[in-house]
Amino acid sequence: MAQQRIASGELIDEATLTLEELARACSVEPDWVVERIESGLLADGSPYVASWRFTSRDLTRARRLCQLERDFEAVPELAALATDLIEENQRLRDRLRAAGLRDD
Repeated sequence: MAQQRIASGELIDEATLTLEELARACSVEPDWVVERIESGLLADGSPYVASWRFTSRDLTRARRLCQLERDFEAVPELAALATDLIEENQRLRDRLRAAGLRDD
């Protein structure tokens, strides 16, 4: 069941992924994930590999980064900037919806 949730990108509440699980869910090598973490583009940039656990938010961000890099041949930093803008846009929409100013 956990494999199915990873493949579809659905994590339940407090469930977390390991480095290898996150890489597999994004169809990338673990080194790809490590490079983005060490560059500060993914997760919290913690240097402690043994403590790396990834949430559904990390999974969503990693998949966006990967897709932008692949589809647009974007360098990781540009993909991260675009991802930041997408995430900020979503936060603002959520705030508008919560304030009753938007009905998506």
